[in-house]
Amino acid sequence: MADRGQKISLWVLAWPIFIELFLQFLLGAADTLMVSRISDDAVAVVGFSNQLFQAVTTLLVTVASGAGILIAQKLGARQVHDARTIGIMSVSVSAVIGLVLSVILYVWPTEIAALLKLPDTLLPLAQTYISIVGGGMVLVALMSALSTAIRNTGNTKGPMYIAIGMNVVHVILNYGFIFGALGFPKWGLLGVAISTVVCRLLAAIVLFIMFLFTFEHRIAIKDFKTFNGKLFKEILRIGWPLGVNTSCWVFTQLLIYSFIALLGAGELAARTYMNTLESFCFMLGYSIALAVQIQIAHLFGAGKIKEAYGTAYRALWIGLVVVTVNALVIYLFGSRLLGLFTPNKDIIAIGVSLLGMNLLLQPGKMLNMALGNSLNAVGDTRFTMWSSIFSMWLLATALAYWVGIELGWGLIGIYACMILDEYVRGIVSLFRWRGRKYLRLAEQKEEADKAASAVPGIRKPAAPGV
Repeated sequence: MADRGQKISLWVLAWPIFIELFLQFLLGAADTLMVSRISDDAVAVVGFSNQLFQAVTTLLVTVASGAGILIAQKLGARQVHDARTIGIMSVSVSAVIGLVLSVILYVWPTEIAALLKLPDTLLPLAQTYISIVGGGMVLVALMSALSTAIRNTGNTKGPMYIAIGMNVVHVILNYGFIFGALGFPKWGLLGVAISTVVCRLLAAIVLFIMFLFTFEHRIAIKDFKTFNGKLFKEILRIGWPLGVNTSCWVFTQLLIYSFIALLGAGELAARTYMNTLESFCFMLGYSIALAVQIQIAHLFGAGKIKEAYGTAYRALWIGLVVVTVNALVIYLFGSRLLGLFTPNKDIIAIGVSLLGMNLLLQPGKMLNMALGNSLNAVGDTRFTMWSSIFSMWLLATALAYWVGIELGWGLIGIYACMILDEYVRGIVSLFRWRGRKYLRLAEQKEEADKAASAVPGIRKPAAPGV
């Protein structure tokens, strides 16, 4: 656990997060590349299913993300016991939610896929993949809560090391199951699903052991009975807007995938391949955004308001340079990279056109991520929630359907609306951060606390509030 008396640098936080995300990207890319050897239909099912899984895990964000921000704030304010209690509760509650999601996805995979307009020809593959991977959603819940808690103490290297091991095992198992190598049965998409669940199980076990030693006082199994109503209300106060915010994103993405499914399996496969390449473009930028959220939350909890304010802009400029360069490199080599996944020239042509639009998308996404995460770090989560509800549903979804489907602009029209959504949310977050509402409130409270401590008989509150 990081020394609370020292500032945690952006680089120290960001590079392990980047490595972790990069390895997750490699895992996803390996999945897509290996599954493409089965068929383009299998790729479409995996891409569609992953969007579904992101959608259902939004319920976990309410607890895990809210708890993560509070852990960083409490540690910045040197309230270590409260931070420990918050971490324990986030793991316990997330596990219960994850178990419920696992049961739903295991019992009704085909019905859910059909409801979301997946083409009938893909439903048998979806039934196999969703039931197995979705049935292990409790593992995703545990991994999310555990890694978020560990990372927000300043230990971003631990989850990175686990990601390395998880990737190695996953690639080996995928190779074995898809090609029938290394003594494994040739199970195709079934084998990919089993490989995913096994790797998540191993990662969850190691993360859990690491979590037990994350705080100054070791966590015992009996501690998971702990429940502090007051602290849980704090988690929900910050967390529920984050949950709604993330819900807006993943459910709009799921709807967008259903729009693309209406265009055909080729467009759906192209978008899945594009997602793989696009992930690499903003990966380092996203790691910077996650790192600055942790850093600002620590600074805010420690009462270093001016330093927290300037940190957001420094991270933004660094991120803009990084994502722009990444997007340009991917565009220049786009056709060759897409050729690794599929020989279908029509799919490659669609993907290359999207990579050109990606040059416009990534700066807007970075603006949105950096300033949105900065607002979340100081507890201004309701603002980011309302801006997401307005922009995502109106621009990224309703307008995308009208332009892409009704007007017939297809995948290009849908993607253009996604770009517009990112810029609108990013610009709105920029103006909100410049207004410094929550930062001014914290400054005023700090001044009031100092004045109160100077008066005999008046006890200063234990920590700066939001």
